[in-house]
Amino acid sequence: MKPAVTPAPPAKDARRPPYAGYAMAAIGAALFASKGIIIKLAYAEGIDAETTLALRMILSLPFYLVIGIHALVHTRARGEALPDGRLVLRTIGVGLIGYWTSSYLDFKGLEYISAHFERLILFTYPLFVVLFGAAFFRQPVRSKALLAFAVSYAGLALLFVQNMAASGSATGTGALYVLSAAVTFALYQLLAKPLIMRIGPQLFTCVAMGAAGVAVIFHFLATHPFEAIFVSPTLWGICLALAFGATVLPSFFLSAALKQISAQANATIGMLSPVVTILLAMAVLGDTVSGSEWLGAALVILGIGWFTLSERKG
Repeated sequence: MKPAVTPAPPAKDARRPPYAGYAMAAIGAALFASKGIIIKLAYAEGIDAETTLALRMILSLPFYLVIGIHALVHTRARGEALPDGRLVLRTIGVGLIGYWTSSYLDFKGLEYISAHFERLILFTYPLFVVLFGAAFFRQPVRSKALLAFAVSYAGLALLFVQNMAASGSATGTGALYVLSAAVTFALYQLLAKPLIMRIGPQLFTCVAMGAAGVAVIFHFLATHPFEAIFVSPTLWGICLALAFGATVLPSFFLSAALKQISAQANATIGMLSPVVTILLAMAVLGDTVSGSEWLGAALVILGIGWFTLSERKG
């Protein structure tokens, strides 16, 4: 007869909720939510989407370059092969879709519509991931995805009518830009995943961001005189906040959070992002949000939240 085995005492923090992970996820979501607010502050200083995007890339690329060099050194140290030319070219192409095309359309849309309306339109990109997955990657479409799509876009329709009454045709132009940004970002998500699995997230980010950075700078030089990059110290400060505070830093917070909490918990906390954007727009930009706009926002968040949670459980 085998002797009874005394179970090891549970770790002191085994049942303690990962508060640090929740906090980092919330901070990351809040920092991402500040992006549209910071862009609006830059526009108030008299620059356009192309210049703002160029400054953002110029200031954020050094951070990602350091990450990429670290990834290369780490890959070499493990004795793993570096990605071949075909993989690099595919990564460059995907980076141009996600970090140049989608970002430009988003920045351009913010020239016409409010920051909180922009955030809510972008927030619907998971629904396009489902539609593109079904159309091009033979992924099944569940009925709850279509219902979530209907609920979220009912909310966006309510917001659109409200903003159209206030701003006229500019609302349609801006909404179309940002909706196109959501569509291209969804396509980027689908195309990026297999590449990230093969070459790793750090190296992928370096190559994709580097390619997009070059494209953004060439785009700026093709549409603006070189002297336009010499902006005021105030604008450099705003764009540094955009590059580091709303781009680089939240990506680290969310990555760190995923080490301590589940992807479902992280996605749930991420639903706070549109609400934070609305509150920041009211506090920083002086925007007013009507009752019908709050209702529209609630419908968008409800639709995406329902879809996200049901997908995680499924």
